[in-house]
Amino acid sequence: MSEHLLLGLASIIVLGIAAQWLAWRLHLPSILLLLIFGFMAGPVLGILNPDELLGNFLFPLVSVSVAIILFEGGLSLKIKELRQVGTVFTALVTIGIIVTWLLASAAAHWVVGIPWPPAILLGAILVVSGPTVIIPLLRQVRPVGHLSSIIKWEGIVNDPIGAILAVIVFEVIVAGSMQEGTALIILGVVKALVFGSLIGVAGAVLMILSLKRYLVPDFLQNPVSLMLVVIVYYLSNVLQMESGLLAVTIMGIVLANQKYVSIKHITEFKENLRVLLISSLFIILAARLPFDNPALTSVSSWIFVGLLILVVRPAAVLASTLKSRLKWNERAFLAWMAPRGIVAAAVVSVFAERLVDSGFVSCELLVPLTFQVIVGTVAVYGSTASPVAHLLKVAKPNPQGVLFVGAHSWSQQAGQLLRDEGFQIILVDSNWDNIAEARHNGCRAYYGNILSEDLLYEIQLDGIGRLLALTSNDEINSLAALHFVDIFGSSEVYQLPPTGSQETASRKAVPSYLRGRFLFGDNANYEYLVYLFRNGARIKKTPLTEKFNYDDFKNQYSGNFIPLFIITEARELKVFTVDSKLNPRPGQTIISIISPPQGK
Repeated sequence: MSEHLLLGLASIIVLGIAAQWLAWRLHLPSILLLLIFGFMAGPVLGILNPDELLGNFLFPLVSVSVAIILFEGGLSLKIKELRQVGTVFTALVTIGIIVTWLLASAAAHWVVGIPWPPAILLGAILVVSGPTVIIPLLRQVRPVGHLSSIIKWEGIVNDPIGAILAVIVFEVIVAGSMQEGTALIILGVVKALVFGSLIGVAGAVLMILSLKRYLVPDFLQNPVSLMLVVIVYYLSNVLQMESGLLAVTIMGIVLANQKYVSIKHITEFKENLRVLLISSLFIILAARLPFDNPALTSVSSWIFVGLLILVVRPAAVLASTLKSRLKWNERAFLAWMAPRGIVAAAVVSVFAERLVDSGFVSCELLVPLTFQVIVGTVAVYGSTASPVAHLLKVAKPNPQGVLFVGAHSWSQQAGQLLRDEGFQIILVDSNWDNIAEARHNGCRAYYGNILSEDLLYEIQLDGIGRLLALTSNDEINSLAALHFVDIFGSSEVYQLPPTGSQETASRKAVPSYLRGRFLFGDNANYEYLVYLFRNGARIKKTPLTEKFNYDDFKNQYSGNFIPLFIITEARELKVFTVDSKLNPRPGQTIISIISPPQGK
């Protein structure tokens, strides 16, 4: 028995992470592969039976996991983003939710044939989308400017709203009386908002005070934050069913927008935990789907999915953006971004069984129909979002630009040369003279501390894909790299090698995860580069051809050059580093520091 239990738990984790990795390799939506893996392991091959494996722990486990995922989503929401998108966001989570609910309910009743009570419940459940699907798609598509903020805020916030709406509808259905139902709706909304908000804020304040007063040691901060999330979720749910999702989302938003303590390590922990939870939950929920259910092959069910995509979502977006300043192509992309995810699957799994137990036999259709919606919307949006975004001209191109930390003369030279080649460049420096000179030379430059959070919101990173820290201070270079590793990734944050006589020892003493990748070459530290430029070095671009290849280039300058960048035939920028093995080819352009021959 214990071996069977261990095999089942191991299969959930192995299949989940394998699906995530394969999706990354194939550039596919991870949730689509998770569903496929779950279907194969459960109803098709019979390897995994979550009900038998987890028993009564199944739905509590799913509920707590969803709460943790929404808390992590709340940690990614910055109030500053609402300055430009607040009006549209508010309309989408009010007017948009109402339109989606009404149209989805009508379609479930008239197209699929579900009776009105469960159809209205299904419509309430399907107003959700969620960070489990939205955030991976946003990373894949990279929509421009405020579109990304609108979609992210809507996807995270409408999950608890949809869950609360589903609870209220369920209570009205069970009550069976319109008079009682109206009272339940009003009371339920008020209780959910009050309890969810108060408990969520209280949990965030308790966490902030604990960190600020050093009441929790560093090694316990992540476990304590996880414990508080579970407590907040439970207490809020005790007072009002499913208000816990709102509470944990608010807790995450409050923590993300306070400036009293750093929560970076908590955010990183929750991001890693989210991947594991999403992977496991989708495998579990997909494995529970009865594969022989006639709803899966019903034409009317797939018509229902098509109506959600082609009619319901566009109508909700149109009604929500009538008076907004969004352009038509931005509205069109919003209308093409409404995948359903883990919250819909979890909520419908809970309420469908409760309604069946209450005598609504037709509610057996809700679970397979919701999974059809998840599969259909994830497949359609996941496979078409990127080309649609490019067609509508709302997607950022693959960012190849450079953020230079340090705006001294030779970093300006490098930046100007890259700008002339069509790359976006930004220079940041705390020396006003350097910034003034850079702006005079036509460069986009910002005055301030690169580690300032306010500066991060001031500069627009559209088109910027990497950071080069080129200051004379090795510690500032390392801190800048760490500051931007979450934005650009560890492979695209670079810094100059350390300066001093003990360079090799200092490099070994500083772990790679506490710094950026070392630039250009072993000896290319700040002091050495300043020495070269004082003695007449210059930055030059050299196109390589079949007649003048990289070997010819090296022979011509014979040790008097330091390679900096390669511009490929596809106009991609590659950076020379100590740990890279770049080999420029004909058709590419090499940018390098050229020193005068010795003795001249």
